[in-house]
Amino acid sequence: MGKITHNKAWEGYQKEIADDKFYFARSCIRQNIFPAAEDLFMRIIREVAGKDIYDDPRQTTCTGIAYHSGIIPVETTMTVVARQFSLMTEAGYENFTCSCVTSFGIYMEMLETWKHHPEKLEQTREALYKATGRTFEIPKNFVHTSDLIYKFRKEIGEKAKYRLTNRFTGEPLKVVDHIGCHYSKIFPSEGIGGAEFPYVLAGLTDEWGGEQVDYPERRHCCGFGFRQYLLKSNRGYSVTNTKKKLDSMKPYKPDVIITNCPGCNFFIDRWQYVISEMDGTTYGEDGFGIPVLTYEELAGVLLGYNPWDIGLQVHQVAVEPLLDKLGVEFDPDKKYLGKDGEFIGRPDSPSVLKTDYKSLKPVLS
Repeated sequence: MGKITHNKAWEGYQKEIADDKFYFARSCIRQNIFPAAEDLFMRIIREVAGKDIYDDPRQTTCTGIAYHSGIIPVETTMTVVARQFSLMTEAGYENFTCSCVTSFGIYMEMLETWKHHPEKLEQTREALYKATGRTFEIPKNFVHTSDLIYKFRKEIGEKAKYRLTNRFTGEPLKVVDHIGCHYSKIFPSEGIGGAEFPYVLAGLTDEWGGEQVDYPERRHCCGFGFRQYLLKSNRGYSVTNTKKKLDSMKPYKPDVIITNCPGCNFFIDRWQYVISEMDGTTYGEDGFGIPVLTYEELAGVLLGYNPWDIGLQVHQVAVEPLLDKLGVEFDPDKKYLGKDGEFIGRPDSPSVLKTDYKSLKPVLS
């Protein structure tokens, strides 16, 4: 039997990602909880990958949280999505990328609905024109922003100042990848690797020198789930989901968790603090948690951007242990300085989870 040189099955899990010229749709939740991440993404795409990406101040929410919470009907969401596409069309772009995985699921649902029910597309065109006088074209290429970082992972790696290597041991850092459900599970064929073998983040780990951590609850939901969190009485379900994941990965001693969903990043990060307050459990080394970064935050760290300029101080779990392992230079005294260098205040320290890394390790020179 001859040698197999091409895996046809894996080929079916790939997706087309345009090479350049993207209209960029921001995420409402990301701008509130990780406000520097999207500007960092655009900086990487423009300065490192050398690509054209358009940030339009006229864009709006995709309605995702309200839609999935049952507050607004699908017809309204279709019209809002159509307006977004009309802005892309007016700006002269044909490729569309969005920052939120809930938006990714929303846009895909509308595109698939229009594909299989063309009468809905015509109704949406009519509704948009009556309401705004606008018209639109459907994007030729639609991808999530993590797809773009994946596509240009080699270019980022070639320009990176650091690798995913522990400078104290010389071993690859252990990296947990967490994929947002709305990226991989609603329309599996539209995510790199599908729902079972998503590779959009694992590919970054492999390319940048880290070691993938495979653990029993690797594909388990982070626990956000909209109704699980938006209703205060249901939040126990949310934290329980996250605890199940963290308990499952803890024996493997990961150095960092990377996510491609703003909600996942928020909850896996914040619930570590909550769990520590509830039962005294911490998941990282020496009483610290496991740092949780977005894909572009990880890329920014490896490229050598100042960790405080790219917003890592807004994470609940301290990132300094990870920076130290990588050999990244950082000044802990500048962690809570504002744009003009003024001190903006230091948050109160948790009672269990450790956050003051300065007192344990010296600042790198």
